[in-house]
Amino acid sequence: MTFLALDIGNTRLKWAQYASARPDAPLLAQGAEFLENIEKLSDGAWRGLIAPAHILGCAVAADAVKRRLQEQMELWDVSPQWVVASEAEAGLRNGYDYPTRLGADRWVAMIGAYHRMLAQGVPRPMVVVMVGTAVTVEALDASGKFLGGLILPGHGIMLRALESGTAGLHVPTGEVRQFPTNTSDALTSGGTYAIAGAVERMVQHVRAHCRSDPMCVMTGGAAWKMAPSMSVPFDLVDNLIFDGLLQLAAVRFPALLG
Repeated sequence: MTFLALDIGNTRLKWAQYASARPDAPLLAQGAEFLENIEKLSDGAWRGLIAPAHILGCAVAADAVKRRLQEQMELWDVSPQWVVASEAEAGLRNGYDYPTRLGADRWVAMIGAYHRMLAQGVPRPMVVVMVGTAVTVEALDASGKFLGGLILPGHGIMLRALESGTAGLHVPTGEVRQFPTNTSDALTSGGTYAIAGAVERMVQHVRAHCRSDPMCVMTGGAAWKMAPSMSVPFDLVDNLIFDGLLQLAAVRFPALLG
């Protein structure tokens, strides 16, 4: 009775198979593929997997990508479910103006982060950060209400925008410096501190609103790049979306518990 979790981002699919649909379930297998290579899964990484009883996915990519991925699942004859944000689920309440328009990845990551916080003891407000192609910075109060969040460009988008819109600027890889003295370092430092500043500002907002210091959690493929430049304490979590999918799976597929 295994469970397969899917995270389809803007550039890659990440997947993980668990022994059951519970938050502490043993991990059996995992992997990642760029979206252009997902047609290889059924004859490659997925060929030797135990057929999952249920599949739950989180997708920000277009429906065409989901259809291509579903074709790879025909070897199991199992149809996936796809997460859509709702007004409330798995202990979280959605404060978005139009709850179903909140990105599924944002919703799932917040669910994972909220339950991670609860497992540590006394409930606290939270700031949840995902650093990828885009960056999201979410605010939660201690009761599990999503207060709102920020969306801003990731490093790559910022740099490409500057390169395409500014004469003479190119995008070599630079270093993050307090006082950059060359263009490469200035570009890299500017993007990094823009993201760090957004996180710091949200921490200030949550502290003032909730009258308590929030717990900050950071995840995403580029989160490790931000770690040395952060001025607020934070937990760096590798697979926060998988944590959230396991929480949702425990609610949606209770027969798989145990």
